[in-house]
Amino acid sequence: MVDWNLAVATATRFVRPGPEVSRDEAREVVAELRRHAKASEEHVRGFTRMVPEGHEPEDTPVLVVDRAGWIRANVAGFRELLKPLLDKMSERRSGGPGGAVLGAVGGKVTGVELGMLLSFLASRVLGQYETFAPATRDLPAGANGGGRLLLVAPNIVHVERELAVDPHDFRLWVSLHEETHRTQFTAVPWLRDHLQGEVQAFLGATEVDPMTVLERLREAVQTFAGARPEGEEDEGGRSLVELVQTPEQREILGRLTAVMSLLEGHADYVMDGVGPQVVPSVAEIREKFQQRRARGASRLDMALRRLLGLDAKLRQYRDGERFVRAVVDEVGMAGFNRVWTSPNTLPTKAEIARPSDWVARVHRKAD
Repeated sequence: MVDWNLAVATATRFVRPGPEVSRDEAREVVAELRRHAKASEEHVRGFTRMVPEGHEPEDTPVLVVDRAGWIRANVAGFRELLKPLLDKMSERRSGGPGGAVLGAVGGKVTGVELGMLLSFLASRVLGQYETFAPATRDLPAGANGGGRLLLVAPNIVHVERELAVDPHDFRLWVSLHEETHRTQFTAVPWLRDHLQGEVQAFLGATEVDPMTVLERLREAVQTFAGARPEGEEDEGGRSLVELVQTPEQREILGRLTAVMSLLEGHADYVMDGVGPQVVPSVAEIREKFQQRRARGASRLDMALRRLLGLDAKLRQYRDGERFVRAVVDEVGMAGFNRVWTSPNTLPTKAEIARPSDWVARVHRKAD
């Protein structure tokens, strides 16, 4: 269904070049990001009062990568995560006339299209905690079931220059956000398996014709290339995620949305909470970065974000941070940390919007 090697080759070929830096500058950025990632461990643990259980830092490596490295890592992750769905789709297609030929051709087409989308995303991601990261030739996976933390050096340099902020402060600020994600998964042993189970349940409930998925990918690439079917507008339409939902999937997606809002909002809250003590220019960075998020970029960017569901991710940062802040204000950090007790104490999608309902359910009933 997908030619993964072609996806890597296509994305690597079409990804935008990174900012111009000398070899010495590049080495200094990489070394500083590694130092900041290490320093962030103590800052995040002290602020959140979350201590990793059964994981040492070396179990979840920090890898500073370029855009091509991010592409290779994410293709490997997609390949692992999507395998059950793609196997199902492949079986369905192979049962029809000429299935083997269509599969080979479709795999090439999908590989190119996936590569084009990854080339778009590869210049925008600053960092990423890969929860389900498989090992690749040049990117080791975490030990004992741990993930790995990626910091995308050229993208961090690009944004710090675009915002005209202190580069050393900005690099630490980004590291704090990503380290929070690493702490979430290492300090909450059941979280990884719970999230993986939800994702696999979502994929397992998919009943969609393979050609529908291919068509949606094609629409995304046409948008990326500046083309669109005659008569269609640049704006509007549904995301790829929305197009493959069954009723069961909508229920699962609601739970996943709540969890991702919690994780992203918590990371933003921690980043801002730690910031004033260790990042002197955090107020300026936060203001400029928020303006950048709200402003977005071109209409092309906005159309792609809508199709890929990235506009929903931006809402997750905002809604999740509001939830965390409201709960901590009401019951303190120790009270908020009850959220990590079990899957039953995670907030629902409705509770993300109404934090007091979560407090009533988890605290007042328990107390």
